[in-house]
Amino acid sequence: MSIEGHVLVVDDDPDILRLAGDYLEQRGFRVTGVAKGQSMKDVLDKSQVDIVVLDLMLPDEDGLVLCRNLRARSNLPIVILSSKGEQMDRIIGLEMGADDYLAKPFHPRELLARIKSVLRRARTLPETILDNPEQHSYHFSGWRLDGPTRQLFAPSGRAIVLTGGEHALLRVFLHHPNRVLSRDQILDLTYGKMQESFGRTIDMQVSRLRKRLQDDAKNPSLIKTVRNAGYVFCSRVEMDVSGLKSL
Repeated sequence: MSIEGHVLVVDDDPDILRLAGDYLEQRGFRVTGVAKGQSMKDVLDKSQVDIVVLDLMLPDEDGLVLCRNLRARSNLPIVILSSKGEQMDRIIGLEMGADDYLAKPFHPRELLARIKSVLRRARTLPETILDNPEQHSYHFSGWRLDGPTRQLFAPSGRAIVLTGGEHALLRVFLHHPNRVLSRDQILDLTYGKMQESFGRTIDMQVSRLRKRLQDDAKNPSLIKTVRNAGYVFCSRVEMDVSGLKSL
């Protein structure tokens, strides 16, 4: 059987480790299960992992902190798994850099679907972005987004720190300039497919991102609202990869 990918499941519940491990392995994945944050770090240091399924409630470390720290140094896909099912908890997890969020209890088939969806999106990114995130930045309308620090630099040179959600949203716009994106498309490209509607979350993130970009909400010039359709990022975008610029 071909290997679909290496999944690292981090959860202190042995039943979940066994359930997820057995189900995913039967469907062609290699699975490593650990119960602590430190064990996760050890596996990542020694093995090639394709995606991390990370529980928020661990005995030794905060899952959100682990997610944030992992995202700060890597583009490795992350699916958060937690009994915290409230919408705000999900939003916080996604803003910390997670690619998707699955609440407990869950059916292993849904976990499989989330993993496949996240991996499919990750594998369609340009190789230079996945393998060398420190070597690229984006230039648009006098602004610059720096890859390794996730900082946004205004035309004046002032550095602006973005939240995980704001950074993900801006990246989506920068990858699809001058193209109308529906809220569902934006959701799929940032937060992934979810049962709940996060349409209002996208509107809130757009509002916050406009403030970061000093874009007048009443008459925006960068992120325009297209009635009954979604949003469009109105700017020419250049991506700088290893000194080479491309539109």
